[in-house]
Amino acid sequence: MFETIWRWFIENMISTPLGRDAAVAGAIFLLFLMARGLFIRFIFRLIRALTGKTKTELDDAILLAFESPLKGFLFFLGAYVAMLYLPLSVSANVMITAIFRAFVIFFAAWGVFNLASSSLLKEYGSRYSIDPILIDFLMKVVKVVVVALAALMIAQQWGFDVEGFIAGLGLGGLAFALAAKDAVANIFGGIVIITDKPFSVGDWIYTPSVEGIVEEMNFRSTKIRTFAQALVTVPNSTIANEPITNWSRMGKRRITFNLGVVYGTPRERLQRCIDAIRDMLENHPAIHKETIFVYLDEFGESSLNIFLYFFTITTKWGEYLAVKEEINFLILKILEENEVQVALPSRRIYVEKPATSH
Repeated sequence: MFETIWRWFIENMISTPLGRDAAVAGAIFLLFLMARGLFIRFIFRLIRALTGKTKTELDDAILLAFESPLKGFLFFLGAYVAMLYLPLSVSANVMITAIFRAFVIFFAAWGVFNLASSSLLKEYGSRYSIDPILIDFLMKVVKVVVVALAALMIAQQWGFDVEGFIAGLGLGGLAFALAAKDAVANIFGGIVIITDKPFSVGDWIYTPSVEGIVEEMNFRSTKIRTFAQALVTVPNSTIANEPITNWSRMGKRRITFNLGVVYGTPRERLQRCIDAIRDMLENHPAIHKETIFVYLDEFGESSLNIFLYFFTITTKWGEYLAVKEEINFLILKILEENEVQVALPSRRIYVEKPATSH
């Protein structure tokens, strides 16, 4: 059986010039496939081992990003060289060359796209304290630019009038801007947010539209997770034009209230109580030392009002509540030690009796 097939191959393929050219082209393609396999199995692994010993992570990221595109490029390179060996017409060779160049552009763009999608930019951003929102925005811009440039270059390889197309974009820019003014406004709103940096991913913010934790920002919108676990998508043009309160960037958190004590409290006892509360706040490790006010503020309708105004060092909601509770218990202890009672809202009503006639 094998001898019959071999004899047919010799008589019908090798014996003719076209058959010999086809056989040589096939051998060239097989050699490229073998070289591709050897390169990937040995040389590429050796290069990866060498880059793994370097201090920078850039070379590792580039190799990983271009690994799959390189495999595809070697495959099409073998097919291209093999087809060039065949006695084809000039027009066929021109078409084959155009196809090969288009694939070269595609594989190069694929590698750059993979590099932009890797975590390398995020790692460098965190290393140099660059806002994560800015890193995500730049990664998306790079991807869009790479795809657009690759599409234009491939179109140019196939003889399309790219310059005329770009000029047509300029003529149609006004109509496009009018049709997509909301989208353009959102993009510019995103740029304003990124440059001003009023918040970052993970921050707790409040606006007239929404309050919650920032999860993601893209070209069009910002996604915020509310405390009810609902995901709210706010257009960038809206959030860029609103007042934004970033609670995560508080340096300290305020506590203020009026403490009412009963009328009739002796002045010396009330002064000792106020001084003790002030001293307790000034020496408490969780209270910010910069601003502490404890004063007899006013004579209320039913109480003597002590004004308290101070800040906690922590800004986290749970820790803040725990500190506030501890301070309240310490104030109650001071009031008990000084025998000062908290006043309850009350009123005294005087009823005047009519004069009796004699």
